[in-house]
Amino acid sequence: MLWVAIIGLVMTVVALALAARRVVFLYKLATIGPPAPERIEYAKNNVGAEVKAQLVEVFGQKKLLKWTPSGVAHFFVMWAFFILATVYVEAYGALIQGAITGTPDFHIPIIGTWPALGFLQDFIALACLLGLAAFAIIRIKNSPKKLGRGSRFSGSHLGGAWLVLFMIFNVIWTLFLARGAAVNTGNFPYESGAFISEAVARVLPTSTLLEEIGLLLHIGVMLVFLVIVVNSKHMHIFTAPMNVLFSRRPDALGPAQEMRIDGKVVDFEDEDLDGDRLGRGKITDTTWKGFLDFYTCTECGRCQSQCPAWNTDKPLSPKMLILDQRDHVFAIAPYLMATEEQRAHAGQDVLALLEKPLVGEDGVIHPDVLWSCTNCGACVEQCPVDIEHIDHILDMRRYQVMVESSFPSEAGVMVKNLENKGNPWGMSEMKRADWIEELDFEVQMVDEKMPEDTEYLFWVGCAGALEDRAKKTTKAVAELLHIADVKFAVLGPMEACTGDPARRLGMEFLFNMLAQQNIETLNEAGVKKIVATCPHCFNTLANEYPQLGGHYEVVHHTQLLAKLVDEGKLVPVTPIEEKITYHDPCFLGRHNKVYSQPRDIMSKVPGVKSQEMHRHKERGFCCGAGGARMWMEERIGKRINTERVDEALTTDPDTISTACPFCLVMLGDSINEKKNAGEAKETLEVVDVSQLLIKSIKGEPVEAS
Repeated sequence: MLWVAIIGLVMTVVALALAARRVVFLYKLATIGPPAPERIEYAKNNVGAEVKAQLVEVFGQKKLLKWTPSGVAHFFVMWAFFILATVYVEAYGALIQGAITGTPDFHIPIIGTWPALGFLQDFIALACLLGLAAFAIIRIKNSPKKLGRGSRFSGSHLGGAWLVLFMIFNVIWTLFLARGAAVNTGNFPYESGAFISEAVARVLPTSTLLEEIGLLLHIGVMLVFLVIVVNSKHMHIFTAPMNVLFSRRPDALGPAQEMRIDGKVVDFEDEDLDGDRLGRGKITDTTWKGFLDFYTCTECGRCQSQCPAWNTDKPLSPKMLILDQRDHVFAIAPYLMATEEQRAHAGQDVLALLEKPLVGEDGVIHPDVLWSCTNCGACVEQCPVDIEHIDHILDMRRYQVMVESSFPSEAGVMVKNLENKGNPWGMSEMKRADWIEELDFEVQMVDEKMPEDTEYLFWVGCAGALEDRAKKTTKAVAELLHIADVKFAVLGPMEACTGDPARRLGMEFLFNMLAQQNIETLNEAGVKKIVATCPHCFNTLANEYPQLGGHYEVVHHTQLLAKLVDEGKLVPVTPIEEKITYHDPCFLGRHNKVYSQPRDIMSKVPGVKSQEMHRHKERGFCCGAGGARMWMEERIGKRINTERVDEALTTDPDTISTACPFCLVMLGDSINEKKNAGEAKETLEVVDVSQLLIKSIKGEPVEAS
């Protein structure tokens, strides 16, 4: 057995040296960019949340199990890695003990002869084989050659995936060969339980040489696999737990990240601020967390399959956004990590690659990719390894907008309106209170301070105050609060845009200006509790204003109305005999996990028959207005709002309901086009959930949008 031990240990040293060299390279590459101290700080301060995330997401595979067939297969393959580590402990133990004593009958102390462990090892190995078969079938069935863009594997490096499946298969069959041979020679540690190993033993000859060859093959395959893994997309085996550890909690949705330079939050009042370093202009501006995203992408395409831009024939694939950056940085990595002398001798091809802009017509990322994003969060929601695609997009947008002044021209009009008038439409701030005149009761207006008898500030929002269709929601909510005797007040002309469109466009400076102005107004007025009808306002006030010192208790109107219905303060009585399908606004649903309350309200309205669309709740499909796309033309592919309405029409609804003014406008526009083309009922309308509730309470026709 001495020669077996020598060969095994030499193989191990060589493989570990190669793997370690690659790991050091990856570490050095990831740390060429700026630090991300906030990630480490959060992990330190939230140990409980991080432990839970590891248990639920890594070991429990929660996100993967949403995709049941592939999720179950991956669950067993992943757990095979953990459990079969005990087999490698036995293998190396046999290697060393065989060299010392001549008899490789090693077993793990205490538990190493338990039949239950032998059974578990064989069972998980068999489950792993079945998982490999499932993966192969899924990949063949969803082949890009057959499905084109419809395949979630479109754009993935397919050869590497098949190689890894083949290597895992080699691990399993060599395992059973080594264990079966050990059973016959009497060196197997389990008298019973290992049912497959025992079955294999019955068809193998009794041979010490076969046992030694099987042992070396099993160890050798694992070592080759290790080297392949750290040089491929399958290094997520090691990096995924780290990416989950340093990801944002509860996920990378809700607030946009603060902009940082060298790990410090940007202060726009700092006279020494380097304006050329705002956002991400080159790949080396990526933090180590961004590099961890690159390393961790499994190319599974779940993000791509859920992306509204990709599903409407636009060039944005969240998966390819990550892969294109990863492939680019690997291509230029030798130069980035080279000495000055080595760089001086770089060839023209290398220099051309280095000069390739991160974003541009000939860049790593095409501008159409960057500006197709609606910030809907479907990619982040679906990613099983917590990659934060929106953060990458926003960082690149910030550089394009604030440094290059390069963004869709129509968005420039929106920016000027925000700067000059405090709203995206450029209307006078005095018009913000016009909707009040259409009500038959008094609405209190804040005059420097919140009136003492008011509980909530009603944040109306730009759309709710100025857009005719959204104003109907505003009036319905105000009337419902009045009926429920909830005391509220509005800011009227004192209210300005929260800054969400500016921030999602990438104009962080303008967002800061608007946010600080609003925070000053709110704080001076003594506002504590806010109710908002726009999910974008709701998200910004609740999740992003705290970044600038604005801390308030913020609820969406559906949350408050659902509570009032439960308490009996609002009682829907008049039946609405309609089939209604509900559209989840992205910034209410995925970004803030408000799914039940709008549906709860509808369920309390007599006569309503709810019919869910195929894509709903966490898999809901965007209306196309997020990410400042409300103010940009959609010139590529099918319109996202048209795709969503087409899906809604498959439920044959009488009404489409939602809980967002942007969604109201986008869906309404598409429905009107469908009516003009004779593709939708003339009676079909899109309304806010609050409009349905007020109709049932008052027994009056709902004012359609």
